[in-house]
Amino acid sequence: MKAMILAAGRGERLRPLTDSTPKPMLQVAGKPLLEHHLMRLAAVGITDIVINTSWLAEQIEEYFSDCETRLGVTISWSREVTALETGGGIARALPLLGDEPFILINGDVWSDYPLKGLLGNKLSDSLDAWLLLVGNPTHNPDGDFALQGGLVNYAGDHAATFSGISLIRPALFANYVERDSAFPLRDVLRPAIVAGRVGGEIYTGSWCDVGTLERYEQLQALFD
Repeated sequence: MKAMILAAGRGERLRPLTDSTPKPMLQVAGKPLLEHHLMRLAAVGITDIVINTSWLAEQIEEYFSDCETRLGVTISWSREVTALETGGGIARALPLLGDEPFILINGDVWSDYPLKGLLGNKLSDSLDAWLLLVGNPTHNPDGDFALQGGLVNYAGDHAATFSGISLIRPALFANYVERDSAFPLRDVLRPAIVAGRVGGEIYTGSWCDVGTLERYEQLQALFD
């Protein structure tokens, strides 16, 4: 199984930190956030990883130029001249990902979710995607989706927030042949959710969306 980490975003709400440092390269417990993701993937045997880059791409790629020796992973880079958002970034990287389901991780989230759990049978033949959901944080009180009978929907009673960790079947992008247009992943997920082809579960452990200076400071405090 392969994994893809989304690392192309500008990180406007984390300025001025992200004026000179890519958002996924912000330090957490002495290492870039992106390095934590790579270490956790390697620990469960996922060593073939695709990362998309755009803002300050050279900085990210240079830091991980020795990743095979240092971390035991092989990285395929998907460079975007202009960031293509979550959906567009995945669509452009599809030739690097192959035809089998892959793990997708937003580079700007933190969680202690045991990634080994993604290696099981969560993505059955009847599903095109599987989303890890979490309880709604204060910055997203209404949530993104609901979960009912193991399926993600928009109308259930238990609203939850998408964690940024998921399993994706490449065929989900069959209708997105334009590989250089910007669009969010939610546009791709919507028809599959309506068709009952997106599963999920709610995780109650540690999770943080490192999207603002305040939340970044809160995450750092966990390791002090």
